[in-house]
Amino acid sequence: MSSLDDWLKSAGFAIEGILHAAKTQRHLRYHFYAAFFVLFLSFVVGVARTEFLVISASVILVLLAEMLNTAIEATVDIICPGPNEKARIAKDIAAGAVLVTSFGVAVLGIIILYPYMGELFESGFRIAKHSRQDIAILAVVFVLIAVVLLKARFGRGRPLAGGMPSGHAALAFSVWVSITYLTGNFLASALAFVLAFAVARGRVKKKIHEPFEVIAGGALGSALTFIFFKLFS
Repeated sequence: MSSLDDWLKSAGFAIEGILHAAKTQRHLRYHFYAAFFVLFLSFVVGVARTEFLVISASVILVLLAEMLNTAIEATVDIICPGPNEKARIAKDIAAGAVLVTSFGVAVLGIIILYPYMGELFESGFRIAKHSRQDIAILAVVFVLIAVVLLKARFGRGRPLAGGMPSGHAALAFSVWVSITYLTGNFLASALAFVLAFAVARGRVKKKIHEPFEVIAGGALGSALTFIFFKLFS
């Protein structure tokens, strides 16, 4: 149990780092918005699975580069709090790495998406259909991105200890909707709902979240996942 507690604590610190960067670095928030848009567009136009994986990996690479740049800037500020030419150079190089990564990923995205966008304009707008398993996975990803952006927007609480909205409730109710669509079984759906409700209630009972934060998280997770299944299944 102690190893699990240590892992959860480490995961909490890591998530806190992501949220801190999203709260304080507007460029990282822009990258999250761009990731949301690009992944959604790729799903709408029906990008092939391999190409979608390439786009997803590229998005992760851009976010990683921006976060490393933020960490480098913070470290340089600690070592050299005052004006320093070498400190400036270090920050410029780190920022340049982000620019190179972003430019390369943008070119890659254009190369992959261009044929799909051309077909979209020629044949008319249509929404590609996907397997329910793929929709469930992508819904979780989008719920996570939405939670990070909203927590960064409201700036309250810690990632695993409060804040608006409740990420636990959002994910729990997202899974409930996915199970409902994947199984088509009332009993499985009811059991998943009870478990999601238990997760949400536990966050309030432990005084980690206010009831409204849990309700907002549950509404976000279930609504976003429901919309995805309605659009793409």
